[in-house]
Amino acid sequence: MIRTLLPLGLIGVSLMACAPADPLLNPHALGPSSLAKDLIHSTSKTPPSSAPGVCWANAVTPAVFETTTEHDLVTPATPTSQAVYQTVTRQQIVTDRQQVWFRAPCPALMTPDFIGTLQRALLARGYYRGPLTGTMDTPTRAALRRYQAGLGLDSEILSLGAARELGLVSYDPETTPSP
Repeated sequence: MIRTLLPLGLIGVSLMACAPADPLLNPHALGPSSLAKDLIHSTSKTPPSSAPGVCWANAVTPAVFETTTEHDLVTPATPTSQAVYQTVTRQQIVTDRQQVWFRAPCPALMTPDFIGTLQRALLARGYYRGPLTGTMDTPTRAALRRYQAGLGLDSEILSLGAARELGLVSYDPETTPSP
């Protein structure tokens, strides 16, 4: 009887290894999240909408430059002299500066309790290492920037999308105005 149970047990363990990961047990099983769908690229100095109860924030992503250095031949080598080169450095814009607007929790929601919960959420994910103060201080803002940068938003202002990802706010897509 032991001989028949042992192979069945091994088959069961093998099948468990092939089972898809449970996203409730492993939130990263669904793949990395992105805030790209929540970002509105605009040059406007005003938010995309001014509906009551909808708060916006903006961030400016700096331009990205690429610097290349080349050594151009000025004088070829001769039997009596060495070659002469000139160093030429060029800069080129790889990505233009952009302004993005994104939905943000309204100021009334940013209470010390809410910010303390934000700090705990960032602490649990390894982004924050400071004390739980309930204030939007420099370490909290830096941790928030690191967290949101991984989601595609380089800002120290909490976005509504990041707040949802962290489990700080919930929303009903039917009643929440879309940007």
